[in-house]
Amino acid sequence: MIQQEGPGWRLARDLSRPVFSVLIGGDNWAFELNETEARALASVVCELVTQHRSICDQLMDEESITLELERSGWWVCLDGDRSDWSLRVILASQGADASQPRGLEACWPSPAAKAMAAAMRTLWDNTNDQSS
Repeated sequence: MIQQEGPGWRLARDLSRPVFSVLIGGDNWAFELNETEARALASVVCELVTQHRSICDQLMDEESITLELERSGWWVCLDGDRSDWSLRVILASQGADASQPRGLEACWPSPAAKAMAAAMRTLWDNTNDQSS
């Protein structure tokens, strides 16, 4: 079981839960994801953070940047500057049961966004280690 949380964010993964094994949340809200949704979200978030890291040295202190990526039903946006950024996610896809479409939207402001992205990186790394 993975369980991490901090001011303004939380992430938990419990593989003993049959359908919705991952919980992500922020201040006063949370929602559950299935493994496929969680893996896809972690992948997109990790890719955006990597993109930001690769270009942040090229940004001037007062310059802002918005990076967006859409994949596997997720739209993810990293918005900020070279050192601080927020993270917004939207899921518009079919759920585990194709007759039950799911949709959700969430946002983590800075600095919770960085901590949540790091926790998702841990989730992504652990998921990939288990599938090897």
